[in-house]
Amino acid sequence: GVASNLLSAELKTSFLSKLREEYVQVRQRRANKNLVKNNVPIDIARQNATPIDWSQASIKKPAKEGLTVLKNIDLTQLIPYIDWTFFFHAWQLKGRYPKILDDPEKGVEARKLFQDAQTMLKQIVEEKWLQANAVVGMFAANSVADDIEVYCDDERRQVLMTLHNLRKQGKQPAGKYNESLADFIAPKDASVHDYLGAFAATAGLGIEAKLAQFEAEHDDYQAIMLKALADRLAEALTEWLHEKVRRDIWAYAADENLDNNALINEKYRGIRPAMGYPASPDHTEKDLLWELLDVEKQTGIWLTESKAMVPTAAVSGLYFAHPEARYFSVGKINKDQLEDYARRKGMPVDVMEKWLAQNLAYER
Repeated sequence: GVASNLLSAELKTSFLSKLREEYVQVRQRRANKNLVKNNVPIDIARQNATPIDWSQASIKKPAKEGLTVLKNIDLTQLIPYIDWTFFFHAWQLKGRYPKILDDPEKGVEARKLFQDAQTMLKQIVEEKWLQANAVVGMFAANSVADDIEVYCDDERRQVLMTLHNLRKQGKQPAGKYNESLADFIAPKDASVHDYLGAFAATAGLGIEAKLAQFEAEHDDYQAIMLKALADRLAEALTEWLHEKVRRDIWAYAADENLDNNALINEKYRGIRPAMGYPASPDHTEKDLLWELLDVEKQTGIWLTESKAMVPTAAVSGLYFAHPEARYFSVGKINKDQLEDYARRKGMPVDVMEKWLAQNLAYER
C-alpha cells in the first residue's frame, strides 16, 4: 500500500501530507507526556543516593592488584557454565532449559538443535575453532560524587583514570533511591580504601575463518549455530571469570561454592555491569576501559566507531564487590544531568546527547 501510494502521481502528494500531519501528532503526544516532570533535579537526586554506612563496611583488598591476563583459556572449563536457555532464545524458541526439551510444541525442534549444538561444540573444542582470552584489572578506587577515581596504587596520591556514571533521576517512592554505580564505591572523603575491578573477555577469536568457510559452502545453519555457540561461550567465560575474581583474584568470597543454577540466578555477592547497559548506558566509557586494561593488546578485542566489540562474542564491564551493589536502570535523564555529565567527561553536550539519545527525557 505504501509503495503504491508513493508511485502514484495522483496519490503521492496527499499521502505524504497526511503522513507529515500524523508525525506531528505523534511528536505532540510524546511531548505532552512531559517526561521531564517525572524526574527530579540532579542535585535532589544526589541527595537520595543509596545509603551505605562506610564506617561499618568490610572491604577486602584484592589478592592480586593490577592486570591479570588469561590467554588460550581451555574451553572445556567454560562449557559447564553455559546458560542454554539463551541459546534457544537465539533461535526464537522461548522457554527455560531443560524444560524446553520436553515441551509438547517446541520439544522436537529444541532437542534437534541441542543435539546439533553438542556436536558442533565438540568440534569447536577438539579442532580449536575458537580461542578465548580475557584481561582482569584490580585497582584502588574511591568515588567523587557520581564519578569513580581509579588510582595508580594503594597510596592513592595519583589518579590513573576517572570513570563517569549517570544517576537515576526519576522520582522515587519512599524507601527507594536514585542510584548511581558510584554509590557502591566508598566516597573519597570517607577516608576508606576501596577497590574496583574491570574486565574484558572474548571466546570468539578465530570465528571469522570458520564463518567464511560456511559462507563459501552456503551453509547458513552452521554459521548461525557457530555464532550462537560463540556467544554462549563468551557469556560462560564471563561467568567463569567472575567466579575466579570472587574466589581468587579479588578473593572477597574465597569460600564461595555455588552450582550453575545459583550462578545463573546471581546468588553471589557483587555485580558486573557492562557499559552500554541500563546501569551504565554510555558506550563511550568503553574507550576508558580499553585504555585502563590495554584490552586490544591483551585480548585482541577492538572497538568499532559505534563502540561495538569485535569479535562480537565478547563481554566487558566493571566489578563491584559491595554486598549492597545491585543492578538498576538509569532510565530517562533531564538536561541538567546531561550537561553536568558532558562537562565531567570533557565532551560537547550535543555529542553526549547523540550517544545517550535513548535516555533523554527531553527533545534535543
